[in-house]
Amino acid sequence: MPLLAKPAITLAIATLAALSRPSHPTSPHVTRVRVVKSAHVLELYAGERLIERDPVAIGPGGAGPKLREGDRVTPVGHYHLAARHPSEHFHIFLLVDYPNQTDRERFASLKAHGDLPRDAHIGGDVGVHGGSPSSWPDGKIEDWTAGCIAVDDATIERIAARVKDGTALDIED
Repeated sequence: MPLLAKPAITLAIATLAALSRPSHPTSPHVTRVRVVKSAHVLELYAGERLIERDPVAIGPGGAGPKLREGDRVTPVGHYHLAARHPSEHFHIFLLVDYPNQTDRERFASLKAHGDLPRDAHIGGDVGVHGGSPSSWPDGKIEDWTAGCIAVDDATIERIAARVKDGTALDIED
């Protein structure tokens, strides 16, 4: 029996060591996410190094900052991926901390000057999320969101696995 015990222990140690190793190479830590609306791209950065670039769909409301709820504009500015937010419609929803202070000040000014209706709301629930295959016909990007940033489901899974809550997000025209 002692002859069998040693190979069994060696096998158990080797198995535990194999289980503790990642099944894929370690990815660099994502420190910043950048979205360029006009180019329809989302970029992941580790420090200053670009490590991934993916196509995105955005809101069809056009360039510039989001002014109010319902304008279908994807906001522009410096934000954070605040949390993984439950969603009835999307596989994964990474909540963006929109509106920020700049957005609130712009909204208040527009309302005070009568540039927005009195009953306008600033909005919220902007996120980075997946999309159904019908949102990506023939691989062509079509802007369809209410102001969010959408990628395909496989991409949102990869992004969600690589970013932590609080990761910086810069959205540019």
